[in-house]
Amino acid sequence: MLRALYDRVMGFAEHPQALALLALVAFIESSVFPLPPDILLVPMVLAARTRAWRIALVCTVASVAGGLAGYAIGYYLFDAVGRPLLDFYGYGAEFEVFRERYNAWGAWIVAGAGLTPFPYKVITIASGATGLDLATFMIASTLSRGARFAAETALLWYFGPPMRQFVERHLGKVTAAAFLVLIGGFALVKWFA
Repeated sequence: MLRALYDRVMGFAEHPQALALLALVAFIESSVFPLPPDILLVPMVLAARTRAWRIALVCTVASVAGGLAGYAIGYYLFDAVGRPLLDFYGYGAEFEVFRERYNAWGAWIVAGAGLTPFPYKVITIASGATGLDLATFMIASTLSRGARFAAETALLWYFGPPMRQFVERHLGKVTAAAFLVLIGGFALVKWFA
């Protein structure tokens, strides 16, 4: 079953609509979707190395745009939904302390989340909810997401054929490792929350 899914994703990676799907996944991952765009970026670059940098650029632009949507969710819905909940539970004052600390370190927080498997949507929404300076948010998002997807793409472009052979030989182990990284990202959220 895993092999069939892998073959299907690799086949789709060369489809004319693959870039549009990658853009959609990268956009919604930055605000609400739980799966990272890497699940499409990696096979697309492995399947079409000549288009690797275009794929990375589309992924970066869509991810940053989705981050802006996540920021808007936090910014516009916090007063309607978040603040009443915090006040109801008596955490309004604690949130103000959190807001000050978050905004003091905001650029680094956004950059860290943009570079790592940490669920980026948590940071985009928190940035909006705390009112992190929008220019700071956009610069940190663009640089970190761009660096992450460019580094992945560079490694895949350079080591592509041997890496593809390795993945195909050890598909089960590679999939398990990817899920462990994803679960680890969610565990970090729970631990820091």
